[in-house]
Amino acid sequence: MSTGLEREITNQAAYDRNRQHLADAGVVLPKLADLADPVERLSDKTASIAGSDPDSPDAANLFRVHWHNDESRQGLAAVPEHIVLGSELTGVEAKIIVALGNRFPMIRAHKVLAAYGCLVPRLLSGSFDATRHRAVWPSTGNYCRGGVAISRILGCHGVAVLPEGMSRERFAWLENWVADPSDIVRTPGTESNVKEIYDACHTLAQDPANVILNQFAEFGNYIAHRAVTGPALARVFNAVRGSGTLTARAFVSASGSAGTLAAGDHLKETLGTDICVVEALECPTLLYNGYGEHNIQGIGDKHVPFIHNVLNTDFVIGVSDRATDHLNMLFNTTVGRDYLHGRTGMGQARLASLGDLGLSSIANTLGAIKYAKYAGLGRDDAVLTVATDGAEMYGTELDSAQRATGPMDALAAAEIFGRYMLGTATDHILELDRPGRERVFNLGYYTWVEQQGVSLADFDARRDQAFWDGLMDLVPVWDGMIDTFNA
Repeated sequence: MSTGLEREITNQAAYDRNRQHLADAGVVLPKLADLADPVERLSDKTASIAGSDPDSPDAANLFRVHWHNDESRQGLAAVPEHIVLGSELTGVEAKIIVALGNRFPMIRAHKVLAAYGCLVPRLLSGSFDATRHRAVWPSTGNYCRGGVAISRILGCHGVAVLPEGMSRERFAWLENWVADPSDIVRTPGTESNVKEIYDACHTLAQDPANVILNQFAEFGNYIAHRAVTGPALARVFNAVRGSGTLTARAFVSASGSAGTLAAGDHLKETLGTDICVVEALECPTLLYNGYGEHNIQGIGDKHVPFIHNVLNTDFVIGVSDRATDHLNMLFNTTVGRDYLHGRTGMGQARLASLGDLGLSSIANTLGAIKYAKYAGLGRDDAVLTVATDGAEMYGTELDSAQRATGPMDALAAAEIFGRYMLGTATDHILELDRPGRERVFNLGYYTWVEQQGVSLADFDARRDQAFWDGLMDLVPVWDGMIDTFNA
């Protein structure tokens, strides 16, 4: 199984075709160092592309695949856009700091960064031929959209693979972006049915024209997030702290492909944070070796991702999809926001910012609150997390939840706020010791060695933190290859 770690040209003919193909299209590739610090490195470029539509397949949008886009997604924000949730909403004294992923271009989700990190190194090596290959993007929603967006900009043929039960908004977006309806491959099930996605990819891989860019196993996903998302979150924290005494205690993120969790490796190294992985209580794979179905869309499970640095993870936190579904109603209905205004005193701008939280973003927020309560954090403490996407991706899910529970009124809003926000408890939290980490790590054997054909040596190599740190040596290598490619 290829994991996208090429550091040199492996197919010169394909490489030459890629260079000519992108040159003819007028495409220039940004370096990871550019995306990690766009304020310093891309200010002039941002000004020159200010008029470009952030929702179009315009090559200019490659230079917006970072956390520093402003609300318009056309200009630069000095500090990545974020919200700080206070005790009046969360019920905890610690600050919950949430970076906003819906500022990314094209898909309004940060998975477009992962897609860039996975495809571009393969173009640079020639292991992917833009003129001949199809890029297959297995996902539970946002990554395949990011992959299709990056593919289209680069003039590649992108194919999305995702469960048929995902939100209608995801499919509507894909239908507008793919070259042909057959480029959307619907697999059985919903969020928890990742194995079925892999099975579809095995079938697609029988055609040598298809290159599977499996986010759960592509180290470009890990590298991009550790190199780009990690420093962005550190910048957010430093801005919130200012000259005060605030301490960053943890980084919290749902498992998903585990790419975003790579930012935790950066934050642990630079800020000393714990790393907490969130999963759905209805499918508690890491917590209890469990299984099930849930609706926290964007955190596919029933397995341990190959790029999850398990032995550097400190906590596993279970969050119920009942909480995320109900809080989505509270945050994104007029009745719910009116209640919150009267109950918490939050103004309209702060209430509107709750619309920046999609289902998995709400799960991340609840995980951060659970950690803060478990650790007994106070007003000088902060927990960092991310909003992977916003509520705009879940309008149909909101309608479905309201049909199931009945129309929202003030009493229902009060019940939701009390039960699922203020009533957040410290149950279903696992603080990992060495044996606990080993248990979770070993669980991945059954997916990757027995099912997906990874060698035992490659599987076990990931036990060593030096392996993960060594991956970051590829950042200057890839950036150098990008310079040569662009030239």
